[in-house]
Amino acid sequence: MMTSPGGLQPVVECVALTKVFADFWGRQRVLAVDKLDMEIRPGEVFGLLGPNGSGKSTTIKILLGLLYPTSGAARVFGRLPTDTAIKARIGFMPEESYLYRYLNSYETLDYYGRLFKLDRHERNRRTEQLIDMVGLKRAGKRPVGTYSKGMARRIGLAQALINDPDLLILDEPTTGLDPIGTRQIKDVISTLAQRGKTILLCSHLLADVEDVCHRVAIMYGGKRQALDKLDRLLERREVTQITAKSLDDATISRIREVVKKSGRGDVEVSHPRDRLEDLFMRVVGSAQRQNLATSGADSMGGVSSFLAGQDARKTGRNVVEALVDAGQKQEALPPASGAEPVPVETAPRSEVLTQLISDKPAAAEAPGPDAPTKAPAAPKPDTGVLERLMKNPGE
Repeated sequence: MMTSPGGLQPVVECVALTKVFADFWGRQRVLAVDKLDMEIRPGEVFGLLGPNGSGKSTTIKILLGLLYPTSGAARVFGRLPTDTAIKARIGFMPEESYLYRYLNSYETLDYYGRLFKLDRHERNRRTEQLIDMVGLKRAGKRPVGTYSKGMARRIGLAQALINDPDLLILDEPTTGLDPIGTRQIKDVISTLAQRGKTILLCSHLLADVEDVCHRVAIMYGGKRQALDKLDRLLERREVTQITAKSLDDATISRIREVVKKSGRGDVEVSHPRDRLEDLFMRVVGSAQRQNLATSGADSMGGVSSFLAGQDARKTGRNVVEALVDAGQKQEALPPASGAEPVPVETAPRSEVLTQLISDKPAAAEAPGPDAPTKAPAAPKPDTGVLERLMKNPGE
């Protein structure tokens, strides 16, 4: 088993992974993936690139447990992709979002939340946060069948995040999105990676991959043709680029002469260009600050807090245990007339918990002969509430 730098186990690893599609008679017809070696490290954004038919989708389906490899091995979180124990830790956004067209965004996310056995309160909380995150607050009550391609991609991303996955697999996540939505999706991907999520990104839009990926693998004909950090793959060592503030003609002439004397040829002088995406975002951002009306989707609201592990709720058992711990940490009673402090006697933590959730009241000491007549016993508290809290913390 391979180990990532820093001693961490890879989230995804493929060793000589091979997939051959056979015809009806079992004869080999298509070699889709050919001895692929690859690993994806925790917390990185990994780009899987290649033209159509290069084996990307087949690799993804094997990692999701939808296809069996012909030979070689694939592991996700150190387990076989078919192991159901890892399914809850994976989020998948396919190239085409297959959604129930008559459900609205809230109902769609609630449905997928039920598949992951999230309790009602948690489903509602995550649904609200995700719909706000992907900018569909105004269109949230509309059937998703009426959504544009870009809006369907937004709810598809929310669906992939409803279970707060550790591994997020995105297949063409920005297809159909306008430049604003594309930039916001890329910002979400970068933020999720900073917060420890591992992301496998498959896209034909190479500019998007260049903006967010740490490492990339390029496939062709089922084989891995290149794999390295993006900066290393893109760096052109044979060319030196010098950037300075605006220079006058005399300075440029002197630079040309120095370079020419060194035998390196002539110097190409030009002014750097801004990226069209950056210009577009500045123009649209200026219009948005003027509160101009638009019928499109809203701007995305940043990453949902539950994806970062924030505002987590205490379960019923957490509440009970916190109350018990607080009682046991009570300090000694203050001394009276210079006497030694008297410590408060508390039952062991496990006994207190047992009494809180037991249907039987704690045993009382036998009264002495001079003991006063006891008042009628108070009604027994409803311990069923505590018991239900511990068994069903989501209530």
